[in-house]
Amino acid sequence: MDRQLIEVDGEKLTIEELVERYQHARDAEKRLKKEARKALRRRRQEQALKPYQAELIRMQNYLEDTGKRMIILFEGRDASGKGGTIRRVTRYMNEKHYRVVALGKPTNEQRSQWFFQRYVTHFPRGGEVVLFDRSWYNRAMVEPVFGFCTPEEYKNFMRGVGGFEKDLVRQGTILVKLYFSVTKEEQARRFERRKTDPLRQWKLSEVDLQAQERWDDFTTQKYEMLKKTHTTHAPWTVIRSNDKHKARINAMKVILNAVPYDRSDSDLDFVPDPDIVLSGAREVELMEAERLRSGRFTA
Repeated sequence: MDRQLIEVDGEKLTIEELVERYQHARDAEKRLKKEARKALRRRRQEQALKPYQAELIRMQNYLEDTGKRMIILFEGRDASGKGGTIRRVTRYMNEKHYRVVALGKPTNEQRSQWFFQRYVTHFPRGGEVVLFDRSWYNRAMVEPVFGFCTPEEYKNFMRGVGGFEKDLVRQGTILVKLYFSVTKEEQARRFERRKTDPLRQWKLSEVDLQAQERWDDFTTQKYEMLKKTHTTHAPWTVIRSNDKHKARINAMKVILNAVPYDRSDSDLDFVPDPDIVLSGAREVELMEAERLRSGRFTA
C-alpha cells in the first residue's frame, strides 16, 4: 500500500516526516523561549548592579580626594565566583585608580624572599584600590592542601599574618577580606560546565580537577584560617555564592560599607542580606555546630 504523502511548501512528506518536523519546530521554539528568558533575567540582574557600580565610582573619588589606600581580598574555593564578582565591581571604575592582582606560582627568587614581599610590591598608592584575586591566604588554603609549603612555613604564616594586617590597617589602609563560600554540589556543576563550554574551558586547571576529591581538606583549612585570622582589625566577611547575582550585589554592599564616603543615592539599600553575608566568626560557629551534629565539617 502506498504511503500517504502531503505537500508542504512544494515538498511531499509522509505523515511521520511531518510529525517529526513539527516536533523539531516545537523544540526549537522552546529553546528560543528559554534562551530569551535567560537573556532577560541576565539583563535585569546586570541592571540591578548599576546603582551600586555608580556608588563604587563615588567611593573611588573619595579615596582619590583623601589619598586613602584600599585593599580587597577575594578568597574562596575554585569556581566560587571570585573572578565574576571582581569584573562586576571594576566594570565602570576609573582604570587609573584601581588594579586587579592575580599572582601566579612564585619564582625561585621569590620563594627565597620574605613571604609577604611579592604581595607588598603590588600594594596601592594613595587614592588607589587593589583587588587581589587570591592573596597571601594561598598559604593558609591551597599551599598546605597540595604540599606547596612546608608545615613550618604554614605555621609561621598563621603566626605572623595577624600582626602584618594589623600594621597595614594601623597605617591607614582600608582592608576588606571576602571569602566566597560555594557548596560542593554547585562547585561540581560549575566544573562540569567549564568542561563543556569552550568559552570557559580555559578556567579549568589541574588544581581545579582535584578540588572535589580534596573538598574535606579544603574545608578543614578554611575553618583554621577563619578561626585564627578573623580579627577585630581585619575581619573576614563570608559571602554565600551559590547564587552568583546575590553574591555580587552583596559583595558590593560590603565593600561600599567599608569606606566612609558620602553616598549619592540615599534610597539605595546598603544593608547586606543576612542569608548571603556572614561574619567570619559566625561562619566558624556554624561549622563547629555542624561538626558536633555530623562528626565532621561539611561546609
